[in-house]
Amino acid sequence: MDKTALLARIVETLARDEDVLRCAAQTAYEAATAEENIAENKYDTLSLEASYLATGQARRTAEIRQSLLAYQQLLLRDYDPARGIQISNLVTLEDKSGEQRLLFLGPEAAGLKIDAGDGQVTVITPRSPLGQQLLGKKVDDEVSLVVAGVAQVQVVVEVV
Repeated sequence: MDKTALLARIVETLARDEDVLRCAAQTAYEAATAEENIAENKYDTLSLEASYLATGQARRTAEIRQSLLAYQQLLLRDYDPARGIQISNLVTLEDKSGEQRLLFLGPEAAGLKIDAGDGQVTVITPRSPLGQQLLGKKVDDEVSLVVAGVAQVQVVVEVV
């Protein structure tokens, strides 16, 4: 997958998510402040619940906005074997059964999944356990994660 196209898809996805959340936060805010939702007794909590929801959605919108800004300013760098894997590298890992997965090491938006046509790319950050292990690794290096008490070893087969 072309990293420039991948970056454009990440930015597009984050912008769309931000718009959706902004609308949802606005709807929750309107519900929290609507005259008909004013509490009539101590058990009437619709307005309070809507305000909690609006606050949470506003925070999440701000997080997405921060991620979007980070990706809009991201400079894509080619893989440099002397430095190893760095932010903006697209990494292919392979497990012992031959199953491969594509990871994009980005500055934000960990867990974001982008359909790349020829497979799905998962965004990870250097703050994640796998991201920490990948930094500085080279092709043919191994990374190991313990998931549910079982060590999973994967090999770096390609870096772009």
